[in-house]
Amino acid sequence: MNVVAHDDWVASRTELLANEKEFTRARDELTRQRQALPWEAVEKEYVFEGPGGKETLEDLFDGCGQLIVYHFMFGPDDDVGCKSCSFWADNFNPNVVHLIARDVSFVAVSRAPIEDLEAYRRRMGWDFHWVSSGGTDFNYDYGVAFTPEQQGQEIYNYGSLPPRIADREGMSVFAKADGKVFHTYSAYARGIDLLNTAYNYLDLVPKGRDEGDQGQSWVRRHDEY
Repeated sequence: MNVVAHDDWVASRTELLANEKEFTRARDELTRQRQALPWEAVEKEYVFEGPGGKETLEDLFDGCGQLIVYHFMFGPDDDVGCKSCSFWADNFNPNVVHLIARDVSFVAVSRAPIEDLEAYRRRMGWDFHWVSSGGTDFNYDYGVAFTPEQQGQEIYNYGSLPPRIADREGMSVFAKADGKVFHTYSAYARGIDLLNTAYNYLDLVPKGRDEGDQGQSWVRRHDEY
């Protein structure tokens, strides 16, 4: 803690403002580069189990031209969803209506059976769309599910990390054009930080995330605090 007079505080804050503006410009440029990435066609047919029955990847667009998929860690043998993914999911509901207004559909996808997803969603009080990819290659194809042999290899997050477990977190973006579906972007690990508004708030306070060497060890499902 460093306590100073008001004028000195303003001087320090003004110096930081210059760095913040530089960061904002750099982030805007990174966003431009992300949006300029080439697309790849989705050649495989994926059929998910939704609350109302079968849904294809194209169905998940729900009339929009763009789709964000959150890869939620909830494996077929898990009793409950991942607590960290649940931390992220608490941020989804308020944004869905705004995304739809900008031609973006949102859905969470997990490998657990749809009955388990629905039960957990009711417990958590969420109403965003959530479908099961169990029985499909979707999670494997988009880098968030791994065989036992793969779990020690550095193949997660574009070859930068070993997954160590069967399911990992991430997000993928898809778009429709000329009657076809395309994959435009995916991010994993720290790459999904921006989807968690609570972290953005914590980054503003003096203690920050205050997680030490055990990141997210403090996190609980919101009905467990």
